[in-house]
Amino acid sequence: MSSTERDVDNALAYPEPPASPLWHRHGAKARPLTDAQRQRNRELLVLAQRTTRPRSPRTTETLTEAS
Repeated sequence: MSSTERDVDNALAYPEPPASPLWHRHGAKARPLTDAQRQRNRELLVLAQRTTRPRSPRTTETLTEAS
């Protein structure tokens, strides 16, 4: 018997249970976006990519000096 056969976890030898039926969506599908909604999303995306996120200012002291 090789080392790979000895090291196999027996729990992994069984197949996974089937996916829960709750994971599948049944019913009405989402309506497609209108052209105006798509344009607004594009504008917001461009704006978000251009602007920088504010950062909290860092102090010049180290943690040990502040204590």
